[in-house]
Amino acid sequence: MMLVFVGLGLCSQEGLSLRGLRFAREADWVYAEHYTSLLPELDLGKLEELVGKPVKLVDRQTLEERPEEILERAEKGRVVLLVPGDSMVATTHVDLRLRAERRGIRTLVVPSPSILSAVPGLTGLQSYKFGRSATIPFRDSPSRAPYDALAENRERGLHTLLLLDLRAEEGRYMTAGEGMDIMLELEAEVGKGVFTPETLVVVLARAGCPDGRVRAGKVGRLRGEDFGPPPHALVVPGKLHFLEEEALRILGGAEP
Repeated sequence: MMLVFVGLGLCSQEGLSLRGLRFAREADWVYAEHYTSLLPELDLGKLEELVGKPVKLVDRQTLEERPEEILERAEKGRVVLLVPGDSMVATTHVDLRLRAERRGIRTLVVPSPSILSAVPGLTGLQSYKFGRSATIPFRDSPSRAPYDALAENRERGLHTLLLLDLRAEEGRYMTAGEGMDIMLELEAEVGKGVFTPETLVVVLARAGCPDGRVRAGKVGRLRGEDFGPPPHALVVPGKLHFLEEEALRILGGAEP
């Protein structure tokens, strides 16, 4: 009896670690979800060929409201759940793991890169200088949370990772430009001066993919730029070390 959570990494089925691949190949049943994040180059057919067995896609409702099939199978044998990014970043996966443990099912976590761990390396910003991250929701679910997180981090000189909302079941993925526009609207409403057209921002598009992009510049200049297909994310830097400034110039094209 076992339920194994395996991260897929950031871009495609090729992000599977050797350890994760071994668990998937040895599993009795393999599931995958694709609603907590977008893997832009994921190919289900190639994934099934890689693990050597069928992979059943599950949606949010299945994992959060109707996980009985997964749990019942994990009581009989070994089940692997493949997860975009890292296997335990999303709360929904933690909840499923706790449900399994309460039923006496052994659980195991196989970590992989996520946007949280990839951002420092891709941007050159120092990992220990990041504060609380937040998600910018679509306009039909307004929230001040991302603005408040940014204001708190800026006051402490820390960098802020702003994730962008997605609704995989609707095929909706927020773009960097839309995220910046929403933050500017929050700035107009709250007025603390933490996100203006003059604010330095870093855009990450398709992080970890061969065509991934990192672009640094002022909000007013980048908000209308086309960064290609999603997923996108934003980073608002805090107080910069001179090496971070150089990294943003060399890796992100920021102006001196």
